[in-house]
Amino acid sequence: MTVFTLTEAEREAVLLPRLAVLTARHRRACPPYARILDAIGSAPPYSRVADLPWLPVRLFKTHELRSVPEEQVFRVLTSSGTTGQSPSRIHLDREAAAAQPRMLAATLKAVLGERRLPMLIVDSRSAMRGPALSARGAGVLGMMNLGRHYTFVLDEGGEPDSAAVRNFLARHGDEPYLIFGFTFMVWLHLRELGLDLSRGVLIHSGGWKRLTERAVDAAVFRSTLGRECGLTRIHDFYGMVEQIGTVFLEGPDGGGLYCPDFANVLVRDPETWEEAPPGVPGLIEVVSTLPTSYPGHVLLTEDLGVVHGVDDGAWPGKRFSILGRLPRAEVRGCSDTAAA
Repeated sequence: MTVFTLTEAEREAVLLPRLAVLTARHRRACPPYARILDAIGSAPPYSRVADLPWLPVRLFKTHELRSVPEEQVFRVLTSSGTTGQSPSRIHLDREAAAAQPRMLAATLKAVLGERRLPMLIVDSRSAMRGPALSARGAGVLGMMNLGRHYTFVLDEGGEPDSAAVRNFLARHGDEPYLIFGFTFMVWLHLRELGLDLSRGVLIHSGGWKRLTERAVDAAVFRSTLGRECGLTRIHDFYGMVEQIGTVFLEGPDGGGLYCPDFANVLVRDPETWEEAPPGVPGLIEVVSTLPTSYPGHVLLTEDLGVVHGVDDGAWPGKRFSILGRLPRAEVRGCSDTAAA
C-alpha cells in the first residue's frame, strides 16, 4: 500500500465525502459533539473540506468525546502533559485501535520499505507501562509494529545503555535498521553513545520546543547527527494522540512534511479563520479519516505552520512545516515532557 499518491485536487475529491459521512456519524453517536455543531449552526452540505466544522484540540482535555458505547471502548489513550496540565483522553474501539498501526505502517513504509527492520528505540521499557497508555508509550508501541529484534537505548533508570546498543550493532549493524525516538531524547541520548549509526534510518517526532531553546533547528539537528553519529537518513514526522495513527512525514528530500492520502492539513488565518494561501503562516488544522470512534476527524491544533507549496515536491499534495506553538498554548510533545 502506497499512501503518498494523491494530488491536492484528487485528495479534496476523496476526503470531502468521507469526512462528511464521519461528521454525520459522530453527530448521531456523540451528543456533546452534536450540541457543539447545533450551537455553531453547522449543517451539510459541505462544498469543501475547509467548510467542515472543526473542534479545538483542547476540547479533548476538558470533555469526554466518544462515538461508541462505553462497553465498546477497547483502549483509552492519554496525551503527555506536564504537572498541572489535563491530558487529552482518546477513546478507541477495536476497529479504530486496529486501523491505527496499520495506517501508520503504510505511511512509514514510504521511507522504510516493506521489510520489518531491526529496531533501536531511544527510550526505556518503562514508557509503555501504566494503566492508561500515554502518547509517548503509544508512539513507541505503534512504531514497534514496524520493527523486530528490539533494543532499548535507555535502561530502566532512563540512562543510555551503551552495552545494549553495542550488542545490537554487533548483530545488526551491517544492514539497514530502524531508529525511533522523540526528537529531544534523540538529540540528548544518541550523541552520548559515541557510536557509528550510519546504517540506521532515524524516524523522530516532537520535542522541537526544547531544541529551539538551545538554538537547534532542523538543519543543525541533521548536520550534527550526521557528523557525530553518521546518520544521513533522517525523517521527522508530525502527529498527535488526538489523531492517533495519522502522521505527516518528512519527505526523502528533507524539504517539508507531506500528508498521507487519508489526511490533509489546512493553515487558517487566526483572525479571519479563512484558509491561508501558501507562504502565509497560520494555525494548523488537521483532517483524517481514521478517527471513527471519537469526533477527532477535523481538529484545529494550537500549532503554527505554513504551507510551502502544493504538488511541487518529492510527493504530491501540500508540503508544509510546523513553526511552533501558539503563544500561551500548553507545551505538548512527548519528548519535551520526558525531558521535563
